[in-house]
Order: sequence, then C-alpha cells, then structure tokens
Amino acid sequence: MITTKSYYVLSYNPAMPNAPHPHRWRIAILLGAGVLVNYFDRVNLSVSYGVLSREFGLSTIAFGYLLSAYSWSYALCQIPAGALLDRFGVRIVGRSSTLIWSLASFASSLSIGMRQFFASRLLLGVGEAPTFPANAKAIGAWFPENERGLATACFDAAAKFASAIGVPIMGLLLFHMGWRWTFAATGLASFAYFLAFTIVYREPPTSESATRETVQSEENVSLEFLLTQRKVVGLAIGSAAYNYCFYLLLTWLPGYLALTLHLNLLQSVWYTSIPWLVATATDLIVGGWLVDALIRHGYDASRVRQSVLIGGTLLGEAIFAAGSATTPRAAVFWISISLGGLAAAAPVGWSVPGLIAPRGGVGRVGGIMNFFSQVAAISAPIITGYVVAITHSFKAAFWLAAIFLAIGIAAYALLLGKIERIELHRP
Repeated sequence: MITTKSYYVLSYNPAMPNAPHPHRWRIAILLGAGVLVNYFDRVNLSVSYGVLSREFGLSTIAFGYLLSAYSWSYALCQIPAGALLDRFGVRIVGRSSTLIWSLASFASSLSIGMRQFFASRLLLGVGEAPTFPANAKAIGAWFPENERGLATACFDAAAKFASAIGVPIMGLLLFHMGWRWTFAATGLASFAYFLAFTIVYREPPTSESATRETVQSEENVSLEFLLTQRKVVGLAIGSAAYNYCFYLLLTWLPGYLALTLHLNLLQSVWYTSIPWLVATATDLIVGGWLVDALIRHGYDASRVRQSVLIGGTLLGEAIFAAGSATTPRAAVFWISISLGGLAAAAPVGWSVPGLIAPRGGVGRVGGIMNFFSQVAAISAPIITGYVVAITHSFKAAFWLAAIFLAIGIAAYALLLGKIERIELHRP
C-alpha cells in the first residue's frame, strides 16, 4: 500500500513563513524568457521550409518527418525528466538542459547534410524536454494556488508570443542572411538564457522538516500508480489533443499559407504572426488573469478551471472552418479563433499537474502529461505531410485536428473531472 504524509511546499518569507515569496514573479518572468527562446528554436525550422527543402531535396512528406524529429527525443525524455526533476529539483536539471539545447541550436547551423541536421534536432529535443514539467513544478513550489493561473500564463503565453515575433524575425534573417544564421541566432539566444538561468534561478526556501517530508513523498509516488489514475489519463488525453492542433499550426502554418493561398515568404510570415498575437493575449488575459481573478472573488476553483479548459478547447474547433477558407483573411480569422481558444485553455492545463498530483509527484505527472502531448506533436507534422501530399490540400488535415480536439474535450469532461489532488491511500 502506498503511503504519504501531508505537507505543503510553501514559498518562504523569513518574517512570514507561510507568505508567498517576494521574488516569485521574477522567477515567473525568467521561466517565460526561457520558453520564448525555446520556441524560437522550434519555429525557425518551419520558417525555413522552402529553403531547406530545396537545399536538401526534401519532399513534403520528408519535411514532415524533419519537423517531427525534435519531438521524438523530446517525448522519450518526458517521463525520465519528470523523475529527475522530482529527485534533483528544477535548478540542477534546468541548468543541464539549457546548456544542451543551446549546443544543439549551434549544431543545426553547422550541419553539412541531412543526417547531421536531423541529429541536431534530436539533441534539441533532449535538451528542451524538461522545460515544461520543470516550469510546472517551479510554479507549484513558488506560487500559492490563487496565483498559479497568471504565473503559468507567463511562461505558456511566451510559447505563443515566440511564434508571433519569432516567425517574422526568423523570416527576415532567412531572407537577408540565409538559413544558417537563423539557427546560429537561436543558439546565441539559448546560451544567453543558460547564463541567466544559472545566475537567477534558485529553489524556493523551505524548512528542513518540509524538505524531509518532500523526499518521503517522492519516494512513495510511483509511476505505475499515477498511470492508473483517471484524472492523470484524462489530463494526458486532453493535452495530447490540444498539442496535436497546436503543433500542426506551429509547424505547418507558414507552409499552408504559402502552398494553399500562394503567399510569398514575407507575406506568409507576417500573416502567420497574427493568430499567435491573438493567442498570446488570450493566454495571459483569460487563462491567466481572469482565472485567478474569478477564484480570488470566491468562484469555485475547479469549476472555473474546467470551464476555461473545456470552453477554450471547444473554440479550437474553429480550425474546421479554416480548412475551407479561400482567402488569407478568412484563414487567419478562423485560425485566430482556434489558437485563441486553445491558448486560453493552455495555462489551466499546465497548472493542473500541480493541483492534482500527490505530494511529491508533480514532476512525474507533468512528465506523463507532456509525454502524451509530444506523441501528438510527433504525429501532427507527419500525418499532415502525408495528408497534404495525398489530397493536395490542408482541408482534411484541419478536419482531422478538429476530431482529435473533440476527443480531448470528452477526456477533460469525463475523466479529469473535478480538479483536485489525488490522495494516496493510507493503510
């Protein structure tokens, strides 16, 4: 029988031991900066679609595999990363991972062939794998529950903002300096973040007794136990559905605008930025500020979070309409609604591991959630590549994403249910 002792990891203030730490928002901004750089590493490949396809002689299907390479190693490292985070903490794991991903970005810029480039993307996935589980664990440790929505949105919105500004920035670099410089630039930004993280991030101070209780709990929360919990399964399926649609748009949106609506490179990158700006706003305002504000005003916390989680994913179904768009404006309109809804739901999704995980198991729950999400991230660019190659259209690819989102909504409603902590049984 699995046992645990009840404890709370509290942000510590020497004058008020149970008060939130005064420097907690500095940590949230630091994590957001990391995700911003993290996603620059991801979008630069999708922006380079045309150039790399010509240089390496890649078909649409082959480029779909290249787009997914990062997610293969990223997914495989999720559950081990969660266990390492629970064992060693965010600071140690975070330093190692940021150094690895900066080296991977430089390796991409120096690649002389497809094999080297593919290997560099696999290494990037290894380096960035702990990022989101680590952020979820850090927010859970540094912030009280009624501030976690906005704190989570600080790093989750950065993923959307990175696409909004990263796509045009990388597009301009690509246009004026060539594809190697886009990857060299992200390598420099990644190394700068490694230095910032090393200097700034610290684990939140806790009492000696709380630390002992944390270790006891972590040793007793097994992966097998978590995988049998309905809430964990529902969260994993819902996140996978979200990430399938998210990665379809992250990896293929510039290509969709170029191939289907016949926009040139500069036009496609500017049109691409609009939905991501909308997503940044809804992520921060709805998924972050509004959720916390409603909870502080006395609304049921679980009901608020579930309403935004399900409602936002439901708005994601607008991608179905985007499949029939015939003009850039119509396509951007429907994609903006879809991404805006999904972005509103995303911070809630990433706050859930800290709310449902048994004491000491946040890293593992975050790892399980992100493992299933990354299986979807692997699938989305590959399946889309095949569908577009066969049908010569993105319509069926967008409709398939809408079906996956419907499955995710059902998982959130029927399996995740009330957002509350999973209690370990006492003998």
